[in-house]
Amino acid sequence: MPTASNDGVSLHYETTGDGPTVVFVGDAGYGAWLWGWHHDAVAGPYEALVWDLRGTGESDDPAGPYDVATLAADLEAALADHGVRKAHLVGAGLGGMVALQYAHEYGRARTLTLYNTAAAGDSIDGDALAGLSLDTGPEQSLAGAFSPAFRENAADLVERITGWRREEDATGDAFTAQAAAMTGFSAPPLYEVTQPAELYYGVDDPVVPGDAAESLARDLPRGSATAVEGRHLSFVEHASAVTDRLVAFLDEHTEE
Repeated sequence: MPTASNDGVSLHYETTGDGPTVVFVGDAGYGAWLWGWHHDAVAGPYEALVWDLRGTGESDDPAGPYDVATLAADLEAALADHGVRKAHLVGAGLGGMVALQYAHEYGRARTLTLYNTAAAGDSIDGDALAGLSLDTGPEQSLAGAFSPAFRENAADLVERITGWRREEDATGDAFTAQAAAMTGFSAPPLYEVTQPAELYYGVDDPVVPGDAAESLARDLPRGSATAVEGRHLSFVEHASAVTDRLVAFLDEHTEE
């Protein structure tokens, strides 16, 4: 399994499929399982690259603090190691912030797809974010992530998600460091982030307010925002519809 290195920190990533590269950038605390639905829709006509943020999964777990600029440099290390010239970036929460920073600082970003992302960490509800950690307990930590209807009607899937989380999620000091990177973020000048960008936000997300996501979309020169029913992981809860939109967006801008 390939690994890249940034300043001595080993970063695990995996790739599947052939074609233009689509990179998935995870949210605070969550492991690679987060992208399972998207991965299956993308891998094949595209190359899907999934990497573990520092502190998560099989990547190294250095002591904090972490910040978004460092995580963007980690992403650059992974893409350089794999020889990627251009990539579509798909990021959620903290990962969306990393994608924004990366698109501004580096030259490989082709498009941005951002889920439940804000331009400033002071827009984030820190208590709600902390409540997403597996450290709060498996059931409690899902309350801010999924709607009550989803947790009730998809109980078998929720049980599988809990198992994946135990294997892959960042907990303890690593979660705390990732969450601090999210709440401490301040976006670069957004008028300089000129890649096509689609944003999706959960109508009832307790972590990232919808107006913060809409404000981000307005401030991006080529940004648009779409509301999705659900909470912080609304893009998982409605994975079929969201991935259809993602693939259409990728196809449009790959042809360009």
